[in-house]
Amino acid sequence: MEAYCVKCRQKREMKDATETTMKNGKPATTGTCSVCGTKLFKIGKGTGAEAGAGAKGGGDGGK
Repeated sequence: MEAYCVKCRQKREMKDATETTMKNGKPATTGTCSVCGTKLFKIGKGTGAEAGAGAKGGGDGGK
């Protein structure tokens, strides 16, 4: 999973990514930058096919 590293100022691959839940109940992912080792934090569901599979636009036309 990629996340923005504030130290590198670029999107970097997240190492040791673990899915967590914030205080408000929303999903997030924490890990470390693969280049500099800074702690990374990304709000939202994890990656993979399950991340965007049915998030928006159902086939029923909103009925």
